Amino acid sequence: MTGRICGTGFCVPEHVMDNEELSRMVETSDEWIRERTGIEKRHIITDETTVSMAAKAAEQALEDAGISAEQVELILTATISSNVILPCAACEVQKEIGAANAACFDINAACCGFLTAYQTAQAYIAAGIYQTILIIGSESLSKLTDWTDRGTCILFGDGAGAAVLKAGEGESFRSILHSDGSRGEALTCSGRHWKSGEEDTGFMKMDGREVFQFAVKQVPEVIREVLELNHCKLEEIDYFVVHQANRRIIESVAKRLRTDVRKFPMNLQEYGNTSSASIPILLAELRRNGVLKKGHRILMAGFGAGLSWGAGIADWGI
Repeated sequence: MTGRICGTGFCVPEHVMDNEELSRMVETSDEWIRERTGIEKRHIITDETTVSMAAKAAEQALEDAGISAEQVELILTATISSNVILPCAACEVQKEIGAANAACFDINAACCGFLTAYQTAQAYIAAGIYQTILIIGSESLSKLTDWTDRGTCILFGDGAGAAVLKAGEGESFRSILHSDGSRGEALTCSGRHWKSGEEDTGFMKMDGREVFQFAVKQVPEVIREVLELNHCKLEEIDYFVVHQANRRIIESVAKRLRTDVRKFPMNLQEYGNTSSASIPILLAELRRNGVLKKGHRILMAGFGAGLSWGAGIADWGI
């Protein structure tokens, strides 16, 4: 058995912060941000929360899939920025959407979160444990951002994306996920707790150069690795849905793979880096805009804190 994506949805906050507004908060400029990242704006929560966005994205995905919330057997929510600790965000989503028959838990894998949830869902389906699974990536990164740190505040935004996986005949593609904890200091957020006798700020801290160099090397390698594992050729992939962190990273990946960058759709100019939400938001937009067609083969690739990175292949079935 394999899990097939049969519905997608997304939700972003109403408030939009463009680069001009950000330049009034920290020493930067629209030109500087665009040149280095490709980001033009980001959506920032006001009244929304990680759970409320996740629930709205989930409702859209269920409607797109043509199923009721009661049919969902498992909810996986990937997040590093939930507004709740207990109950978990997935349980709160279950309550909001009325998925009374679903088991629920959260996944903390940062920018690889949605990909990790997708792999987890596929494992449950392959084992015959669940048939219908809702996977969500939802983040309120603005709550973890130091708005005086130019190196990080220009990058991040808030939002949620969701997908419904249903069991179908056939074997699933094998996915890959790697982690290297020895390099974890490149991107950290310890939370507002006492650490080694000192209180931490609770903001994300990043070595931008280290993360950039890591991504442009490891993402092409893991793409080649997952293609080889599944006996699939590069030219068989219609679209590469890569974590939306930085335009220069994605362009570099395309160049290293010697693949047309037009096969690497991007929406980071509108949303910035939304961590675990970036891949499902992009999938939902591609679905809504009619870019993805039934029979298209997509390759999803994520990278980020951990440091972690991975990739998976899916045949688009809706």
